[in-house]
Amino acid sequence: MAATTHTVTNQVPPLVDYDVFAADRALSEAVGRHIEPGVLPEALEELGALGRAAGSAQVQEWGAQANTYPPVLRSHDRYGHRVDEVEFHPSWHRLLSRAVSAGLTDAWGRPAGHVRRAAGFLVWTQAEAGHGCPLSMTHAAVPALRTDPALAAEWEPLLTSHTYDEGLRPAGTKSGVLFGMGMTEKQGGTDVRSNTTRAEPLPGDGGYLLTGHKWFCSAPMSDGFLVLAQAPGGLSCFLVPRVLPDGVRNVFAIQRLKDKLGNRSNASSEVEFDGTWARRVGEEGRGVRTIIEMVAATRLDCVVGSAALMRQAVAQAIHHGASRRAFGGPLIDKPLMRNVLADLALESEAATVLALRLACAYDTDTEEERAFLRLAAPAAKYWVTKRCTAVVGEALECLGGNGYVEESGMPRLLREAPLNSIWEGSGNVQALDVLRALQREPRALDAFLREVGKARGADHRLDAAIRNLLTELADLEGIEARARRLVERIALVLQGSLLVRWAPSEVSDAFCASRLGGDWGSAFGTLPHTLDLASVVARARPDVA
Repeated sequence: MAATTHTVTNQVPPLVDYDVFAADRALSEAVGRHIEPGVLPEALEELGALGRAAGSAQVQEWGAQANTYPPVLRSHDRYGHRVDEVEFHPSWHRLLSRAVSAGLTDAWGRPAGHVRRAAGFLVWTQAEAGHGCPLSMTHAAVPALRTDPALAAEWEPLLTSHTYDEGLRPAGTKSGVLFGMGMTEKQGGTDVRSNTTRAEPLPGDGGYLLTGHKWFCSAPMSDGFLVLAQAPGGLSCFLVPRVLPDGVRNVFAIQRLKDKLGNRSNASSEVEFDGTWARRVGEEGRGVRTIIEMVAATRLDCVVGSAALMRQAVAQAIHHGASRRAFGGPLIDKPLMRNVLADLALESEAATVLALRLACAYDTDTEEERAFLRLAAPAAKYWVTKRCTAVVGEALECLGGNGYVEESGMPRLLREAPLNSIWEGSGNVQALDVLRALQREPRALDAFLREVGKARGADHRLDAAIRNLLTELADLEGIEARARRLVERIALVLQGSLLVRWAPSEVSDAFCASRLGGDWGSAFGTLPHTLDLASVVARARPDVA
């Protein structure tokens, strides 16, 4: 082909070799706000290193490879023996190793651990989201295991280790482990009390033998799993080690890997237990109460993970708009495109600020903050994860046809976007959980109202939204059918209050005018034209050296 017909112009350079953390003003400001000065320098140093790695060409290539070459189940060896192993591309292991070494499974025992980990998770997920599943499960297993001090003493140092130790061996011989989880079964799904997996106690050693099937078992290559099964005393929580202390592999028959919409780099599976050895965690008959702390921690990760996907999608869209020219100038300077980008940036910043506020509540760990989380966490999980797909879809459109092509990375983000809304309780589950908190735990509502009340008087639209929310809460008629509407308002009021307190005025003004004041259409790009949209976009723009 003649060179004159193949001149490449007006193509956007890749968003690469930049500091994902430093380029995110909303995130870096939240870290500075929520981490005490004595710990902050160390946290900023580690997050900066992780941010530069996440934005590097090498790590971005790892993410692409891990999804191009998804995991493969090897159920038997060449001689016909069951091995039930999952094989991953080397890039998957590289991503996990870097994440574990950065402390993304270590939050519970170090200063400001949850804020540091949430910020790191938000940064690193932007490189590749699928491997966040075992990171999240491993992190979240700690509070469940702490119901049994002996188990916690044995496993917690390995769960929080900063060493990724690949391969199936007895946990006692490893320098770090990963955990998965198996709750749902094919006949029940979310209704885990209908589980049929049986747990028969063994005499003498306190162990149990499990028999049954798990319809969704997360991260089947892990070293251990928390699962629910029916013991003689009722539904109970169990720890299933993948390899027994004597080196014999536990019975853990992986039937197949799920063929999923997105999350392609990560293995999700169906497994069979048939005389599988397990140790009980917590009391018999209290399985849901035992494992609920794990579920709550993973719900926070769903919020953080969705905020990460939104941030990366918005960063790509703004980067494209700043670099691509059309109709006589950069796209970013066109009033209508600026409106779209500003609208997306508002959603991203609101999600980030809320996610880090929840992480801070985990670190503070007072009675007040625990009550606040009881209401705020499921409301945030409901709303932020719902907004993720809409944000990523609109951001993809900002790139036009280029965004629809796999090489842009945007299709991978879009396939990943719905996951967190489904995982660990879909929308209706979260909405009903908020209703339970309102009905059974009045301290949760009190703590929430005190939190949003800290911004009262700063914006008349926020004040009106709080009053309207109180009116809705006072009306109990048909409340279950109204649950989604109510939880949406709770989340928006909370986001608005946080932005009014902490974000620049142009951001909080635009959020309150649109999300709380009703001056907004039904699609992105319908903000009032009188707002300072250029400043909103400039704040969200990733600076590339």
